[in-house]
Amino acid sequence: MEREIEIGEEKLKGTLFEVDGARGLVIFVHGSGSSRFSPRNQYVAGVLQKGGISTLLFDLLTLEEEQVEGIQFDIPMLAERTVRVIDSIKHDKVGLFGASTGAAAALIAASKRDIAAVVSRGGRPDLALPVLDRVKAPTLLLVGGLDGPVIEMNQEALEALKCEKKLSIIAGATHLFEEEGKLEEVAEEACDWFKRHL
Repeated sequence: MEREIEIGEEKLKGTLFEVDGARGLVIFVHGSGSSRFSPRNQYVAGVLQKGGISTLLFDLLTLEEEQVEGIQFDIPMLAERTVRVIDSIKHDKVGLFGASTGAAAALIAASKRDIAAVVSRGGRPDLALPVLDRVKAPTLLLVGGLDGPVIEMNQEALEALKCEKKLSIIAGATHLFEEEGKLEEVAEEACDWFKRHL
């Protein structure tokens, strides 16, 4: 179901999929240069839906804002928008799935709201380093085994997190998990994590 989420004077577009008797809702926070139509996030959302979890994929920026250079890297602004989306949903159990820079926005939002669980896919949680010790939500960091620099960034973030946490390195995967079967591994691990904590 398509819906609009009002953020001040702006309206962000989202796709909400409600599962009957869902155990919770996972909001997807995409990375720079992506949108709610990200095929990778849509695939993961489909796996979560089959696992009994509702999903919301939304655009962090309006069409006009997407033309503004550099705005997609304004992590504090993107985090604030994520918080506003969380507040607008009014759901009892909310999880966050952040990809790339969206993972930082998701973790900052989790430091400000009562979130049931967070999953980061190929994320940059290091960009949220100053607030990671305030995140209470169980956090799973998923990184490709061939994504060297990002592994180090995630290891740094793992040390800063004080909540229940796990770093899972997907062997043979690059940053976008494009290798055969690797995105499936990401989706299965994410689904298991959310099922356990939602």
